[in-house]
Amino acid sequence: MLVAGIDIGSGTTKCVLIDEQGSVRGRGLAKTKADFEKVARETFEAALQNAGVTAEEVGYVATTGLGRYSISFRDIQITDLTCGARGAAVLFPNTKYVLDIGAQSTRAIRLREGGKVKEFHMNEKCAAGSGGFLERAAKYLEVTVEDIGPLSRGAQKPQPISSVCAVLAESEIINHVSQGVGVEDILRGIHNSLADRAYGMLKRVGLDGEITFIGGVAKQDGMLVAAREKFGFTVNVPEHPEHTAALGAALLGLQRLKKLGRPAKAAA
Repeated sequence: MLVAGIDIGSGTTKCVLIDEQGSVRGRGLAKTKADFEKVARETFEAALQNAGVTAEEVGYVATTGLGRYSISFRDIQITDLTCGARGAAVLFPNTKYVLDIGAQSTRAIRLREGGKVKEFHMNEKCAAGSGGFLERAAKYLEVTVEDIGPLSRGAQKPQPISSVCAVLAESEIINHVSQGVGVEDILRGIHNSLADRAYGMLKRVGLDGEITFIGGVAKQDGMLVAAREKFGFTVNVPEHPEHTAALGAALLGLQRLKKLGRPAKAAA
């Protein structure tokens, strides 16, 4: 029997399949579309193919993320804060805090025992502290999102991006370009800015120990360097940081299924 966790995020939709021992068997990922049901099925099918199994072998489906209520074949929906916390705690049992930077939001989470959420804080006013801003910056600078991390690591004189508003921050980037500032220095400045804002959120939830960095932005090594320099504590990054909440959903789904003590149904 397998359990699926599907995370319908604002930027991408992820799926993780686990077995009864909680081991990952397959993963899927696709760009989120307006039709949440369609993209969830697409990602679910990709995870099935990755695992080499069929839908009939999946007995329970847990959904999370902004589109979690929209999936007709789900058995349970769980908040993304809860799922991100559980996934991070299972991957790194000593972690005390979780930093989740996705396409449209940044969340700092303090954990209690068992990987449960004790306290959290998130950006409330603007996307300048999220991955979506990085995507827009990449377009301005004519680089790919995949190149952001390596370019950032090559910076010699990082340029500060001080605006808390995405529109004003974009104006700062344009000014830097017009002044001949190198792309590498601008990108590292953006990473430093994101790290500064994330640090402020982590401090608000009492930062005093090990952090696990999840979400798509955690894949950018330049951002990881900026975070480690700023935070002053161990910063873990999972092998697949963007799938952490989906993993947490699957694990919580498995826990729920075992608690129910009933035969699982096959996913439709």
